[in-house]
Amino acid sequence: MKQKLKVWDLSTRLFHWTLVIAIAFMWYSAETGGNLMVWHLRVGLLILGLIVFRLCWGLWGSDTARFSSFVRGPAQIKRYIKGEITENEQPGHNPLGALMVLALLGAVAFQVATGLFTPDNNAFVNNGFLNGWVSEDTGNLIHKIHVSFFNLLLALIGVHVLTILVYKFVKKHNLITPMITGYKYLEGKLPVLRFAGAGKVLAALAVAVGVVCAVWFAG
Repeated sequence: MKQKLKVWDLSTRLFHWTLVIAIAFMWYSAETGGNLMVWHLRVGLLILGLIVFRLCWGLWGSDTARFSSFVRGPAQIKRYIKGEITENEQPGHNPLGALMVLALLGAVAFQVATGLFTPDNNAFVNNGFLNGWVSEDTGNLIHKIHVSFFNLLLALIGVHVLTILVYKFVKKHNLITPMITGYKYLEGKLPVLRFAGAGKVLAALAVAVGVVCAVWFAG
């Protein structure tokens, strides 16, 4: 008989879906241009804050959010591929999913970092917050990297979405609903998971806001 188990805390779920919406807006605003570029910059800062928050949450957040709880080495990845690791043992991200999480976080962080130094080569008014820190030639080079790298980020997102669909329709394993509700239904002995309290949430938020403010005023 399946039992209900809380797996994802509210902070992790809000981070996930806010990042999804923010990246979608970044794509739309970059394609549309014009007055939306002002918001492109602002939402870029939001994404920076989200990434910093997630890095903090990966260090002192809830069990399933901590990198130490789901990032595994080659031996554990091999065990998972062979079907030797069940959800009861690792109810959050599986060892392969962990690699995608790290890849996406790294790619988004790189995209945001390059955006901070990118010049506005169209209207010349919506430069990245830290564009003044680099020369014109360096800024133009970073702009090219920023634009080109987004295609790689989209490819990673595509692989992530495709994998989720394969899990849902081929393996009959729904990964979407738990990221909305926070709960999974598992059979057998359930693991005991610890969830971080409000104090740790506020600490992560404080670090994220501090970094965003530092970037804002540095520009």
